[in-house]
Amino acid sequence: MELTPIGIIAGKEFWDRIRNRWVLAVALVFTVFALAIAYFGGAQQGSVGFRSIEFTIASLVSLVIYLIPLIALILGFDAIVGERERGSLDLLLSMPITRFELLLGKYLGLAGALAFSTVAGFGLVAIVLATQLDLAALFHYFGFMLSSVLLGMAFLSLAVMISVFASDRTRASGMAIGLWFFFVLVFDLLLLGALVVTGGRYGGEIFPYLLLANPADVFRILNIFSMEDVRTLYGLATVFPRALADPWLLGLVMFAWIVAPLGIANWRFRK
Repeated sequence: MELTPIGIIAGKEFWDRIRNRWVLAVALVFTVFALAIAYFGGAQQGSVGFRSIEFTIASLVSLVIYLIPLIALILGFDAIVGERERGSLDLLLSMPITRFELLLGKYLGLAGALAFSTVAGFGLVAIVLATQLDLAALFHYFGFMLSSVLLGMAFLSLAVMISVFASDRTRASGMAIGLWFFFVLVFDLLLLGALVVTGGRYGGEIFPYLLLANPADVFRILNIFSMEDVRTLYGLATVFPRALADPWLLGLVMFAWIVAPLGIANWRFRK
């Protein structure tokens, strides 16, 4: 594996997103929504303004779970199939570059653009709130930013895998939206429905482990379990054992969600 062609392809993908203002648009969306949640999230309770870092992160988690996976899937669903439809894939592969180098270069470039927009958007909010946050609160907030980047990379990896398997962009886009619906909306409903139907007699013990099969749930647990008040509010303390809530363990699970789809995509791309 040569690093030079990977870097060239990654740089091209990244700067393409910079030039078409994609990064700026996404960063602006994150900034606006995060500021609105931070200052107006308590309006229903009759208060406006920053309340606490726990309340802010808990509110932002709900936003990120819906928004970042969708953006990542839209960003990467045509990474390979788009090149194939445009007829440029054969030209790229005729150059001194392997299929894995092409795949990894495209992923890294897109991941860099997504990470940059995420950090820029939420980082601007951190600057605005800096006067109201102590060191511990900033630590929690930066941890939230890092986990948001990892969540985006996990769903981007799934998007690249879809792009390799799909025969055209239309099917790839449909598969991407279907994947978003499944992981963000349907997955938890299926688990809860199974528990309700069985009266909690079956599946209760493996329920926490099944949550790890969804990167969106891993992200939620990673951010919420470290905050006592929010953990109780979400009810995670009663369904998720503390032994599984270790940040390093959850980080490894999220890393596996990044690597595994890329491995499957590389296996398919070589055939």
